[in-house]
Amino acid sequence: MTDFDARLAGLERDLAAQGERVLDLCTRTVESYFDLDQEKARAVIAADDEVDRIDVELERRSVPLLGLGVTDEHRIREVLTIVKVNNELERIADSAVVVAEHVLEQGSLPERIPPTFRVMANSVLGVLRDSVRAMARKDAALARQVLLFDDTIERFKREILLHAQEQVALGHFSVHFAFRLMAVVKALERIADHCTNICEQVIYLRSGFIVRHRPEGWSEPAAPDA
Repeated sequence: MTDFDARLAGLERDLAAQGERVLDLCTRTVESYFDLDQEKARAVIAADDEVDRIDVELERRSVPLLGLGVTDEHRIREVLTIVKVNNELERIADSAVVVAEHVLEQGSLPERIPPTFRVMANSVLGVLRDSVRAMARKDAALARQVLLFDDTIERFKREILLHAQEQVALGHFSVHFAFRLMAVVKALERIADHCTNICEQVIYLRSGFIVRHRPEGWSEPAAPDA
């Protein structure tokens, strides 16, 4: 095994571990919101420091590999994928922190969390879990399945927005609660968006094809532009 291969394999293992770390962080932040558990929310915010540390470490270890003289296109794509996915994972963790911060700010509220929100939150966690697995296994088929779920997350968001507006109009939700709810929903949507980006990178790594999104939804990968 060459020095390049050994260092690349180490990066891939550590990136997979970072993916699991971020998945655990997001799971705990959703639980903290469901339960209004401020102690768990504080633990999520504190744990983000480790995600940030690993993020910087992985990037510092990745960039020098490009200077080792490897010319094989697939091997170069592997390094670039690590750098890009690493960045997406760090941003997912940032969104988890946003949710945790809202738990600390809102305290105990009398309003009930809409059932659709629970479905959306659990769906986003499922999307993140599959994205982490697709990344670790370099599984383009699983990555495509994640992309096909993107419209469902968007539909959940619209339903929650409409429900919140209706409940505010009826006096069942305070404006404060509705505002906090929508901020958390947008943070979850951002997590799903970053998962989409990760899966696009997995497909690019495996095939060299660029995944394109169109107004009508996700399409099959297109060949790179000439």
